[in-house]
Amino acid sequence: MAGMDAFTGRLDPDMCVVTATAGGDRSGCLVGFASQCSIRPVRFVVWLSKVNRTYRVARNAPFLAVHLLTREQRALAELFGGRTGDSTDKFRHVGWQEEHGGAAVLDDAAAWFVGAVVRDVDGGDHVGFVLDPVAWGEREGSDDRPLLRLGDAVTIAPGHPVD
Repeated sequence: MAGMDAFTGRLDPDMCVVTATAGGDRSGCLVGFASQCSIRPVRFVVWLSKVNRTYRVARNAPFLAVHLLTREQRALAELFGGRTGDSTDKFRHVGWQEEHGGAAVLDDAAAWFVGAVVRDVDGGDHVGFVLDPVAWGEREGSDDRPLLRLGDAVTIAPGHPVD
């Protein structure tokens, strides 16, 4: 697969934090694999690593929340990307609100949406959760700030084990 690095190494996608709530449990993680995947109807897909605690919670969650961060929010990205929910309650360190369907939405996110899980797709070491957006919002004054991208977050060591 080294040859594929010539392609994927040039990508610099927006990073987001995905949160999941199910059965009284909450989790969240930093995600680099996410994209709109349909125009009509609007659909968005987020890919969660199978070794990540957020994936385990998301399997039973009817809704997921997807949050965009700005470059100035590296500390938030480090919390959700560099620490595992297996040993850290990340939500104790941030402001958040319960939104549609009990989804946990981060107060400081530049923009967010809650999506109903339409289906999941096994893609290998990640599972894609296809979402139907049902609620959304943005933090006032953040629309002119550059979003956090993979190139900004590449030095964050993953909080969960990497195979």
